[in-house]
Amino acid sequence: MRTRLLRVAFREYGALVADLRIALLRDRWRAIPLTLVCVTLIAVLQAVQHTAWGDALVNRAGVVSASLLWWKALLRTPLSLFVPALDLPVWGALAQVLLVFGIAEITLGRVRTLTVAYVSTLAGTLYARWGVARGPHAVLGLAPIDAFIRDTGPSAAVVALAVCVAWRYRAWWTAALVAGSMALEALLWPNLAGWEHLAAILAACCLCLLDDAVRRHRKRRTGHRVRHLAPRTRF
Repeated sequence: MRTRLLRVAFREYGALVADLRIALLRDRWRAIPLTLVCVTLIAVLQAVQHTAWGDALVNRAGVVSASLLWWKALLRTPLSLFVPALDLPVWGALAQVLLVFGIAEITLGRVRTLTVAYVSTLAGTLYARWGVARGPHAVLGLAPIDAFIRDTGPSAAVVALAVCVAWRYRAWWTAALVAGSMALEALLWPNLAGWEHLAAILAACCLCLLDDAVRRHRKRRTGHRVRHLAPRTRF
């Protein structure tokens, strides 16, 4: 049993751990500049929103809800990713971002990390509007009160990035565990955040499928070009 568990762990995390070790030994903290900026921004916004003058400023610049006009929600979405939820400890958000964003930045790259983070956050925002419009009695619908819930924080992006990293390294057990735990949370404790996490996972899976398709297309083009340029042997 122990040998089997070690084999499963190696298949899931062997290549990932090796890539992380190489990057961190070579570059140390310089390997995750984007992650460090995100962590700093979350800490700063947390401090600002708990001041008398900063609460209104953060609300106008980065707090999103389904009751907002479309253009306001879109303008606030980039910053809303880094505004911590008021009812959760900020240290949890900082730890999640440092760990998951750091791993994603090393393995996926900065551009893909930001793309997944923002697309998944926007997917959650879109779902909130769609669910409120459908109403509480429809499938996947939301109650009208959910339109006024503060919809901020990096949790949706963290979940989506975890799925993307697991997908990249074919760590299917880890991906299933993340998706299954979010689905179980949404079923046992149904709330806006839980359903938005599932929307973020769906968006992440779509991005992964698109990325795989692009990679296969590039691989076929490269293989065709190599075969075309290879010298022919005459007998």
